[in-house]
Amino acid sequence: MNFQQVVKELQTLDPQKPGNWPLYVRIAVVVVVMVVIAGVGYWQFVTPLLAELAGVQQEEVGLKDTFEAKQRKVAALDALKEQLAEMERSFGTMLRVLPSKAEIANLLIDISQTRLANSLEEELFQPQGEAPREFYAEVPNKIIVVGTYHEMGGFVSGVAALPRIVTIEDVDIKAAPTAGAKDQLRMQAVAKTYRYLDDSEIAAAKPKPGAGK
Repeated sequence: MNFQQVVKELQTLDPQKPGNWPLYVRIAVVVVVMVVIAGVGYWQFVTPLLAELAGVQQEEVGLKDTFEAKQRKVAALDALKEQLAEMERSFGTMLRVLPSKAEIANLLIDISQTRLANSLEEELFQPQGEAPREFYAEVPNKIIVVGTYHEMGGFVSGVAALPRIVTIEDVDIKAAPTAGAKDQLRMQAVAKTYRYLDDSEIAAAKPKPGAGK
């Protein structure tokens, strides 16, 4: 069958009697109907499902981002906890280095013994008023000693080697005015140590509610 015969048959088809149509026409019609049904079904059923799937996938991405953000926060929190623990350990170590109020007298004796061990002559050893800070107090002591340069160096080194923290500040060294002591020097300084405040002292130092109103 040539193309002209096919066209002629199609032109003579009776819509009221599809059973008389040629086989190839009926097959073509069935195929077209199935395609149309499939297309309608796709748009009615598959398209909403695809849209829902896209929404779920987007939600999954958001949940994943949220999870990763929370995971980073947890990791940072663990690091902060470790840092806090390290700070507490360091703070405890620092407190052990600071003497208590009862130990200050012994520490001042240690400073005097260090001076004697280095053959320095003492002109003045005068404790000054304490200066409270947040959890400790500064305990300054004004000192004036006379001796040679090496004796003073030994004294400063010996004070630095004490098991408690002692600093030598406001140092002023001049030639000693003593007649005939040309190699003698006179050092005026502040030997400052520190002690930790006990709980009652810290509580007493805190401003009282309503104070200053």
